[in-house]
Order: sequence, then structure tokens, then C-alpha cells
Amino acid sequence: MASTGPPQSLKRSDTSLTREGDQLIITPLGAGNEVGRSCVYMSYKGKTILFDCGIHPAYSGMAALPYFDEIDPSTIDVLLVTHFHLDHATSLPYFLEKTTFKGRVFMTHATKAIYKLLLSDFVKVSKVSVEDMLYDEQDILRSMDKIEVIDFHQTLEVNGIRFWCYTAGHVLGAARFMVDIAGVRVLYTGDYSREEDRHLRAAEIPQFSPDICIIESTYGVQLHQPRNVREKRFTDVIHSTISQGGRVLIPAFALGRAQELLLILDEYWSNHLELHNIPIYYASPLAKRCMAVYQTYINSMNERIRNQFANSNPFDFKHISPLKSIENFNDVGPSVVMASPSGLQSGLSRQLFEMWCSDKKNACVIPGYVVEGTLAKTIINEPKEVTLMNGLTAPLNMQVHYISFLAHADFAQTSTFLKELMPPNIVLVHGEANEMGRLKQKLITQFVDRNTKIISPKNCQLVEMYFNSKKMEKTIGRLAEKTPEIGETVCGLLVKKAFTYQIMAPDDLHVFSQLSTANISQRITIAYSGAFGVLKHRLKQMFESVESLPDEESEGPAFRVHERLTVKYESEKHISLHWRSEPISDMVSNSVVALVLNISREIPKVVVESEEATKTEEENNKKAEKVIHALLVSLFGDVKFGENGKLVISVDGNVAHLDKQSGNVESENEGLKER
Repeated sequence: MASTGPPQSLKRSDTSLTREGDQLIITPLGAGNEVGRSCVYMSYKGKTILFDCGIHPAYSGMAALPYFDEIDPSTIDVLLVTHFHLDHATSLPYFLEKTTFKGRVFMTHATKAIYKLLLSDFVKVSKVSVEDMLYDEQDILRSMDKIEVIDFHQTLEVNGIRFWCYTAGHVLGAARFMVDIAGVRVLYTGDYSREEDRHLRAAEIPQFSPDICIIESTYGVQLHQPRNVREKRFTDVIHSTISQGGRVLIPAFALGRAQELLLILDEYWSNHLELHNIPIYYASPLAKRCMAVYQTYINSMNERIRNQFANSNPFDFKHISPLKSIENFNDVGPSVVMASPSGLQSGLSRQLFEMWCSDKKNACVIPGYVVEGTLAKTIINEPKEVTLMNGLTAPLNMQVHYISFLAHADFAQTSTFLKELMPPNIVLVHGEANEMGRLKQKLITQFVDRNTKIISPKNCQLVEMYFNSKKMEKTIGRLAEKTPEIGETVCGLLVKKAFTYQIMAPDDLHVFSQLSTANISQRITIAYSGAFGVLKHRLKQMFESVESLPDEESEGPAFRVHERLTVKYESEKHISLHWRSEPISDMVSNSVVALVLNISREIPKVVVESEEATKTEEENNKKAEKVIHALLVSLFGDVKFGENGKLVISVDGNVAHLDKQSGNVESENEGLKER
């Protein structure tokens, strides 16, 4: 069952819920009915996870952050980052260094390598005041020490939360995370693409269906053009603009789609000799280091790139030059410049746009998704004027072309993926409200016969789901070698780890867990000044087995009681008891201690004998009966004299009859009879 509720704080759980233990909560702290600041909160069984930690590219300062004030960061167990893009990872240094978060953070190896480069560049190009700076370079370096890496398909467990990841195909290192808490599986897709391009593999399909799929809806019900059609449009626009003497600006992320577009341009230039004198610039301070990272992770790319790399480096471009800053740019004649950021909100891409936007010979090719509130989104609608960074306006005469190469799933990919996976619950995130709404309605129509719940929560809106908890104990090790017959008792140790229960033999404990068995030997010394033989005689009246031990074995007078407890003579005033701790031996030791203490109290009457006070056998028997009665009362509480000289012992409604002469016990309760 799934339901949504109005926005409310997640800092405290509502203890009035009757099924709180089975309640799973999902809440977007960002990317709820919007694209930007991806951050999704999930809580189940007292375990809390945060997926992604981005910013909103259209805003700056604190306004760009996810709604962190809705949660208590100190309660987050695990934070999983899917990829390095700004809207998925850029608020991570803030969250790690400026909040009370003390959990663990995971991302893939390639994502961590690129994260540092990209965020360092973000800090440098951000045109905000010191007060609006979310963090500095030192915060980024400190955050690097806290980030742990995970390989694709590697399963990790943190505090009862199991998780692993699949390739997402979106950018180098992008992952989709599967999380398992108490048997409930949740797949968080992040950004993904099911289409293989020039350098990346397509996103994988998990081998089993999750209970919940939190999935991006960036392109809603839109359908992408075939890749070869988009590539032809892209190169045709550039070639046409260059032929007219114009300049081409391609605003793009410094990493990700930029490498895909550079591969296309370098190949196109190689096939057209007439373009060899036209420069292509990759304008990013990170250009050289970015390429080094991509060359390092060649094996994470598709087969085409790996085969090409065996002969030559595909990222060693022949027709593309790096451009660190606008001061190094000789703006003479036609050229193609790829510059970041992709939204034209600041940095080198914004500077070049303002230089070229008034010339109709020039063109701006927007190759990816544009976020609401950015200049790139504004110019797609081709306004007559644009506002410059200095506050003045300028005419927009350059041609604007939108040709999407961003590796997000379109409706065909999303629909096919969900049909293959068939999750019973679908949560839509990372999409503008209108696109997400249209996608939701179309998916509802497609899955109308399958009782699939499809939810599109807004930021800070709670999604509540309930799952029935099933506890299953599994036998492992030696106990699992033989299938027990129906009704057969299986004895072993029950070991609970997080939400799993396993029954194993004691000898297997160190093999299947981090635990080990141990024996506890107990020893107690008791004051006793009576005859050691009298004590043995009294114990023989209580226990069937009381055997003397050889002196060389016990180093002095000693006897063994019930084959579990050793009684040793220590001195004229003390004896000691020795036993290995376990329930029956502990019970025997308690009985012996009680008997010794009772004998000690009666020593003047029972033990000391003189010619003037010789006891008859009948009197001795009476006193022995009193001692036994007192002992039984100390052990069991309710002890009465019954018929035929028998003692009636009552414990928790169970009754036993003890024959004082023979020692025989009659009882319907086997446990009481054994005691």
C-alpha cells in the first residue's frame, strides 16, 4: 500500500503509527517535480538513506541546496551518489562539512575522480559573493577523505543496509543503486540511458524486480531521434555556420556529454579536409585533466572504445585544442568552441555568448537538457533581447539550435525498462511538473491491469508505503547438510545479523559469523567447617551420582556430583565448587550451595555428637527430612507434605510428587521432573 501526504518534517518519526516498523518513507528533498538538486530521502526499519546530493543550477548560494532543513543529517546511515553532475553531487561538500552528518558516503571510482575536478572548477567559476559561497576548496579536499568507493556489482552492507550498483550509461562512472533493507528492495536509477553511444555502455537491467523503483522522468513522454539523425543535424549546423564565416558556441558540461561531442567533431573534421584550418576549442580549465581521467577509465567504457584504444588513444584528439581562459583566445575568423557551464549562467560559455550573440552569422548549439531559470532555457524560445551579466541588454541575432545528446531515457526507454522490471511501486523524480505529469498518466494507462502504484511527489512531500515483515530463519553449515524430517527438532544457535536470522551448529559459529564459542569455568568458595564425609553423604541423598575423585587428579579430597560439578576440600573451614557454566550445571551448583548453607546452620545439632547427646536413627531421619524440606523450599518455593510421606512440589501450576525414601519423582511436566 502506498500513500502520499503533505510536506512535513522528517526529523522525528510519528510514534502513533500502529505499523511504524513496517512503514517505508520516501521524500524528495530536491528533484521533486523539478530538474535540479537531486536528493531523495528514504527511511525503513530505523535505517535511513540519502540518494544523491546536488544543487539547482538556476539558483545560487543556500537557495540552490536541497531542503536539508527537513531532516536531521545525523540520522543518515548511508549517502549514495549516482554520478558527478552538478545537480547530483555538488552539495556533497556542504552536507559533509557543514552539517551534523556522520554516516558513510559511497560512489564509484570514476565518479570520485571526476567529482574533485568538477567541484574545484565549480568553486572557481561561481560568480557569487563570499557570503553565498557554500564551501571552499579545502572543504572539497576534506570531503574526499570521507568518500568511499564501490565497484559495479559489488555488494556492501552498512548497519543492516545492503546495497550494490549497476552501470547507468549516463556518464562515465554513473551508477544505479539497488538497496535491500529487511528484504525490501528499492532501485534508485539516478540519470540513466538504455542507448549505447560512442563511448558508454547502455544501462543494465537488474536481474530481479525491486519492490520500489525511484526513476528519473527528465524527458517525460518525449521520444529521442535516432542517434545518427541527431549527429547529422549537429554536424550540418556546424558546417553550415562555419561556411558562412560564423562562430559556433556549444555550451556543455565540462565532463560527460562533452567527450561524446568531441569524439563526433574530431571524426567529422578528419573526414572533411576543407575544415582542417578551422580550429575547435575545448574551453575548460579542466580540459587536460579531464582527458587524463577518461583515459584512466577506458575499461569502464564500451567495446568500441576499448578496441580502438588497443591501437590508439581515442581521446587524443587531432583537431581539438584546449582553451583555458578567454584571455588565451584569439577570436579571429570562424571557430567552434565547446565551453562550460551548459546553462550559460556564468563562466566561459557565458562570456563567449555575450561576445557572439548579436551576430546573425554565429550559432549556439545546445546539446543537452536545459533547466528552468537558466539563460540556455531562455534563448531556446528565441527572445529578441537578452540580459547581459552587467545588467544591460543585447539583441539576440545568433541562431539557436537545440539538438539533445544528453544521455537520459526517453519515454520508449522508460516504458520498456519498467515493463521488463515490473516493480509494484514507481516513484517519479527528476522531471519538470508538466513532463512528469504526462509521463505519470501514460504509465498509469500502460500498467492499468497490473495494480502498479505510480507516484510523483513534490519536494518535501512524504510517500508512505507499508510492507509485511516476514521473519525467516535459515539453517546453514552442518545443520543444512541434511533435510530434517517433518516433526524433527533442529537444535543450534540462532544468530541475528541486521534483519537476517540463521541457525547454525556451535562449531560453525566462527565460520559463518564474526562470533565464536567460549566455555566459562566457574568457581566458588564456601565457608564450611563440618565433616567432608557428611557433606558427601547428604549429597548422595539428593543426587544419583556422587563419585569420589582420586587424590592425584584433584590434589586433595574431592568428589564429582552428577558428572557436572566438582566439590573440593580446601581447608578445615572452606570447600570449593567447580563447574562449566551451562543451565543444568548452574542448577546443580545452586542446589549444592543451598545444601551446604543449610548444613552449616545445623552443624551444632546434626554434626557434633557426644556421648551425652547420642541421636537415634529415627531422630536423625527427622532432621534429615527437615534439611531436605528446607532445601526444596529454597529451590522451588511451594513444598508441602502429601500422602504416604511424599512431598508435593508446585511450580507455575505444574506439580511433582517426591518419594523421600526412594527418591522417585512423579510429574506430568518433564522439565520439572528433570529438575
